[in-house]
Amino acid sequence: MAGCKGGARVRIEVRMTAALELKGVKKAYRQGDNRLEVLRDVNLAIQAGEVIALVAPSGAGKTTLLQIAGLLDRPDTGEVWLGGDAVGKLDDASRSRKRRGSVGFILQFHHLLPEFTALENVMMPVLLAGTAVAEASSRATALLEAVGLGHRLDHKPGELSGGERQRAAVARALVNHPACVLGDEPTGNLDDRTAGTVFDLMLELNRARHTSLVLVTHDRSLARRLDRVLELREGRLHALAHADV
Repeated sequence: MAGCKGGARVRIEVRMTAALELKGVKKAYRQGDNRLEVLRDVNLAIQAGEVIALVAPSGAGKTTLLQIAGLLDRPDTGEVWLGGDAVGKLDDASRSRKRRGSVGFILQFHHLLPEFTALENVMMPVLLAGTAVAEASSRATALLEAVGLGHRLDHKPGELSGGERQRAAVARALVNHPACVLGDEPTGNLDDRTAGTVFDLMLELNRARHTSLVLVTHDRSLARRLDRVLELREGRLHALAHADV
């Protein structure tokens, strides 16, 4: 509320800019003579620092949704906004720059480059963004220390455990200070104890860095710990109460 002359008071509405927003997104694929509608009308707004679980059966379109949200694919219709910027009309080069600066990815398999050390793998996104080597090394080292790998900087992926490789992948996803991190079953390839450790780490870094997270998971117990749970069903998103997860 703000004061004004004559004693009247005016309510000022402040609209927060979403870190990621999808508006009316639709996507279909051709299978021979058939047209398969994967996303029918997806609307989603994720605020800065929000953590969302996305659950759905296999083949429901979760990966397609993440690829569109992360600018790896384009919708047939609808709009994608990142940090308040519409990205639908950007050319491929501009989309790549926007993706590198605004989105981080954590996949079920770490996809670290085997010939490079943990430090070099985490530095890679920073170097691709044009940052100087010294700054890239400093940022990557700080994040690897934050995920408990400060003593493993010079180790290659083959010399790391599964949990350590996934922690390095978490560091790589965050090194460019993205507004939003998209995780596709990021703990699905780990044993329960290691998965819990990596999951706790992601939530801790989310709180520290105020980065939004969208995590696809089949683990309903993990999903219940997040701010919201969404189910992708018949091409549309449906909100689930935590008690129903």
